[in-house]
Amino acid sequence: MATWSTGELAGIDRAYQIEITSLRRDGSLRSFRIIWGVCVDGDYYVRSVNGPTAAWYRGTRTRHEGRILADGAEKDVSFVDIDDDALNDRIDEAYALKYGRGTEPVRRITSAAARATTMRVVPR
Repeated sequence: MATWSTGELAGIDRAYQIEITSLRRDGSLRSFRIIWGVCVDGDYYVRSVNGPTAAWYRGTRTRHEGRILADGAEKDVSFVDIDDDALNDRIDEAYALKYGRGTEPVRRITSAAARATTMRVVPR
């Protein structure tokens, strides 16, 4: 599995928000959506603030592949589902540090519904 270079990961993490899309069955790209993401332990993670019903998240279920735009770079990626409570706790903390502890958006992105959508974003 590919990994991010130190420079790529730093650039993505520096971005306040990223644009993300997934591939349809035929390989074409869906529309890009703006979301938040965080780096933890050398990997990049995203969640759906609206839980599993969000259209962009449902799109990732088709092929688990897509593309992100961040920090002026565009990269093809794979989405790896995460179901690890200890890791999700660290991701919650990263969201709070990056986006503001105690704010309503952070409460939503760290909710049980959002945590259920946690994905590692891996370069392809």
